[in-house]
Amino acid sequence: MDETIKGMTRRKVLQMGLVAAASSLVPGNVMSALAEIESPERVLCFYNLYTHENLEALYWYKGEYLPQSLDDINYILRDIRTGRVGSIDTHLLDLLFAIQQRLGTTEPFQIVSGYRTPQSNALLRKKKKGVAKRSFHILGKAADIRIPGFSTKEVRQAAKSLKGGGVGYYPQSHFVHVDVGPVRYWWG
Repeated sequence: MDETIKGMTRRKVLQMGLVAAASSLVPGNVMSALAEIESPERVLCFYNLYTHENLEALYWYKGEYLPQSLDDINYILRDIRTGRVGSIDTHLLDLLFAIQQRLGTTEPFQIVSGYRTPQSNALLRKKKKGVAKRSFHILGKAADIRIPGFSTKEVRQAAKSLKGGGVGYYPQSHFVHVDVGPVRYWWG
């Protein structure tokens, strides 16, 4: 059996198919925004407001997600109430990167909330109005963020323009919720 297709190995063809399939799961506007960026790498910076930890992570390089960087990101976005580390969805990272690019900044994302255990989410639901029972935070598909130098309104507008998922605007608490669930918008 011929293992090459016009100079490409069978493995390369399969890899390209997997990348294409995975790309189809990322909302179109996010993919369009990412395609416009002529860089072989994607870097995100985070500052956890509660633990005061900083992270600069090259999480994607030449079409590949970097496992060690993903682990580092999972850790900085861990549940601050329990210390449990969850798996952050790479689509969320791509959405954050696209927001950063849309705003033209490399400032760190200040993390108000990342991953949450179901127990932490239930506790927050008892204390605060508006916390979803089936929050995307539990799935590692949401983050509550601020970006230094930008108002929450500016961050919200950048996120909404990408149509990459849910965008919650919390001007009184000074953060924006972004997730990679269905496209929807709300004011909290």
